[in-house]
Amino acid sequence: MAKSIKNLLLTVILGVLLIACGGSKEKGGDGKAPRVIKVSTKFVDDEQTAKSLVKVVEAVNKRSNGSLELQLFTSGTLPIGKDGMEQVVNGSDWISVDGVNFLGDYVPDYNAVTGPLLYSSFDEYLRMMRTPLVQNLNKAAEEKGIKVLSLDWLFGFRSMMTNKPIKTPQDMKGVKLRVPTSQLYTFTIEALGGNPVAMPYPDTYAAIQQGVIDGVEGSIMTYYGTKQYENVKEYSLTRHLLGVSAVCISKKCWDSLTDEERTIIQEEFDRGAEDNLAETIKLEKEYEVKLKELGVHFHEVDVEAFNKAIAPVYSMFPKWTPGIYDEIMKELTQIREDIKNGK
Repeated sequence: MAKSIKNLLLTVILGVLLIACGGSKEKGGDGKAPRVIKVSTKFVDDEQTAKSLVKVVEAVNKRSNGSLELQLFTSGTLPIGKDGMEQVVNGSDWISVDGVNFLGDYVPDYNAVTGPLLYSSFDEYLRMMRTPLVQNLNKAAEEKGIKVLSLDWLFGFRSMMTNKPIKTPQDMKGVKLRVPTSQLYTFTIEALGGNPVAMPYPDTYAAIQQGVIDGVEGSIMTYYGTKQYENVKEYSLTRHLLGVSAVCISKKCWDSLTDEERTIIQEEFDRGAEDNLAETIKLEKEYEVKLKELGVHFHEVDVEAFNKAIAPVYSMFPKWTPGIYDEIMKELTQIREDIKNGK
C-alpha cells in the first residue's frame, strides 16, 4: 500500500515537472516543441485589426501542425513602435504589427510613400504598394534585418478627434494632439498648425481626461474601438494620413523557418489583410452611424487650405531619396489613370 502511494506521488511530481518544462505543449510532426513567435501590436482587442490578427494566429498555429506557435499580444502589452521594431531588427522571434512610419526609421523613403494627403482611396494606396518603387524599399528593409510580410493592413484615413471642431489649419492653432514617435507625424501636425505630443496610443485615453492633450488623430475605427468618443465629441475629416500597419518579422527568424512555415505565415497574413480590409470598409459606415448616435459631430474641412499647408512637409526630410516625391507622383498619376479606365 505504502509503495503504491509512493509511486503515485512520484508520478504526480514527474507530471508537474514535465508541464513546467513545457512538456504539455503539443509537439510538431517531428516531435519537437513548437517555435514560439511573439506578435506585438498597439491595437486593442475591440479594434478590427486585432480581431483579424486573432484569426491569423489561430490559422498559422493550426496549419503548422504544431511546428509554430504564434502568440498575439495586443494593446501594447509588449514593446511596440520603435521598441517593437528594434526587436525585429535585433533578430528576435518577433512579428511587429505597427505603423509603416517605424519602417521609415530604417528605410526613410517608406515615410515618403505614406506621406500626408497623398492618397484619396484605399485602392490607390494598395496599387502603390505593388509598384517596383515600393518593392525595392522592401528589399532595402531586408538589408536592415527586416522582412516585410505586408503593408496592406489598412484601418482607414486618419482625421482629428478633438474637443473642438477643426475646419481650417487656423483652427489647429494651440491644439495639443497625440502623435506616434515619428518625424512624419510630428512634421505633419506642425505643418497643419497643431502642437504634436508624442506618446504611446494606449496612454491617450487618460491623457485626454487629464488635459495633457486636447485630442488624437486617427481613423473612425480607432475612434470607436478605443472609445475616445467618451472623451471628445468632434471628428474633423482632414484625412491627412492613411492609417495602415506594416507586418514585419525578423529576417533572421524568417530565414531560419522552413519553406512550408514561411508559406503558411505569408499566406495567412495576406488573408488576414483581406479580412481586415473588408471588415474595415463595412464597419466604417456602421461606426459613423454609431458615433453620431453617441453624440459625435462630424465636420468636413477646407481641403484646399490643408493641402496648401501640408506642401512644405515633403521638403523636410533630407534622408529621403532626392526626387522621390516626383517619382511617387508619377506612379500615382498612372495608378489614377488605370483606375479611371477600369484597369
